[in-house]
Amino acid sequence: MPKPGNTFKLYYLLAPFSLIYGIIVGVRNLLFNCGILPSEEYKIPVISVGNLSLGGTGKTPHTEYLIGLLSQKYKVAVLSRGYKRETKNFLLAGDSDTALTIGDEPYQMKRKFPDALVAVDNRRRRGICNLLALPDTQRPEVILLDDAFQHRYVTPSLSILITDYNRLFYKDGMLPFGHLREPKSNMKRANIIVVSKCAGNIHPIDFRIIENEMGLQPYQHLYFTRIVYGKALPVFPVHTDNAAEGPLLNVENEVLLLAGIASPRLFIAEAQERFKKVTTMLFRDHHVFDRQDIRRIKETFNRMDSPDKFILVTEKDAVRLLHNPFIPDEWKKVIYYLPIHINFCKETNLSFDDCIKNHITTFRRNNIFHMKQ
Repeated sequence: MPKPGNTFKLYYLLAPFSLIYGIIVGVRNLLFNCGILPSEEYKIPVISVGNLSLGGTGKTPHTEYLIGLLSQKYKVAVLSRGYKRETKNFLLAGDSDTALTIGDEPYQMKRKFPDALVAVDNRRRRGICNLLALPDTQRPEVILLDDAFQHRYVTPSLSILITDYNRLFYKDGMLPFGHLREPKSNMKRANIIVVSKCAGNIHPIDFRIIENEMGLQPYQHLYFTRIVYGKALPVFPVHTDNAAEGPLLNVENEVLLLAGIASPRLFIAEAQERFKKVTTMLFRDHHVFDRQDIRRIKETFNRMDSPDKFILVTEKDAVRLLHNPFIPDEWKKVIYYLPIHINFCKETNLSFDDCIKNHITTFRRNNIFHMKQ
């Protein structure tokens, strides 16, 4: 953490750039608000999941929660930009796709929910049009837009804004001094705000303080969630006899932790709580492991003393490693990952579920009514 004096110096150095960036974003939003830049609405529910800040708020597990919730009744499609994929334009995920062709987060969602439609397109309007042009048997009834709060060329029927409990948007500043991609006042575009990654010991007074400081509008709903890690699973299950956690239940095992995500703090804390000896190697978010990275990891792994040692990665890193050509075969027996999901705090999951379901029911009812007129 920078010293107070260094923070002030950094602020005065970067504040002019933050101001300029804020003005540019403000003008862009004004053009959308005035209708000068076009924003398109659609005849099916389009739910946007995004944030005001840079990555690391937990959009993917929240999107996965929505897929699990809605797939019980509707044909659901997820549309993502497919960050760092090697393909271009619109692509509907199929059995042969990997993290390289559709991006790590879409691939992770497709693996978890094979029956859901997962598509990628850097132009969201084109992506939605392609999804709606699918045959009747495939056409989605609900579309989830991943990381689309700033993509204003599409007007979602419902907008969900995720903010990290440890980096709440109203306490943050604009880029480059802070992490915000647009002014905090634009939270008014959200219908639902979710405070993610809440601590396990959070108290009811903390919920009330955040709710008061956030300055919610009457139409906005606020929920709180926490990240929950499951049992460690093998990245390459066909190469190991342990379909579940197996030997990783032993806290004495030595673990090499690899994390290429935006905010690895909770992942590191979880590993340190499970195992006594943890060596950590951090990489940039969405990092693609090349030959040199694998060599560095191998050198570190070989220096570890325990004869019973493992490599533990995040769920997002696992899908990038699955088809990595540089992974040694002998590693495939010892590479595990921690799957994650979200739990709602204050037992608000039923309220959240009802809010989402009621929105879709109301939207569909109103759409049928307008079609009859």
